[in-house]
Amino acid sequence: MTSAVPSSFLVLAADDPGRLAAFYGALLETEPLRGFSSSHWRLLGPGDGRLEIYAPSRRRPRPRGEGRLALCFSRPAAEAPPLQVLHDWIAVVLALGAVPVEPPRQEPFGAEAWLADPEGNRLLLLVSGG
Repeated sequence: MTSAVPSSFLVLAADDPGRLAAFYGALLETEPLRGFSSSHWRLLGPGDGRLEIYAPSRRRPRPRGEGRLALCFSRPAAEAPPLQVLHDWIAVVLALGAVPVEPPRQEPFGAEAWLADPEGNRLLLLVSGG
């Protein structure tokens, strides 16, 4: 008996799926694709990565809540200091509509900053050291 291997992807509920898809499309430098309806968007990432953004049914609302799950995006510092690369990246993400949650900080592995996306979802930016 052979069973199919399940696929996995990230799903975000959103009050304004189009706006949130545009935010993550700009962050990931990819064009959001319309999904199954006007309130459903897809963003394809590297490899088999995928982010689905949708408006939940009004009959089954999903309350907002802070949890331990966050989307994380990382990039290498290359030759530049990780904290400087992170500050430059944060400026771009803030201009897209993110909100700072904690100030950027240097860590042994590089630099990190916690933000919230335009709908308040937790977002972690990591810049690895050279």
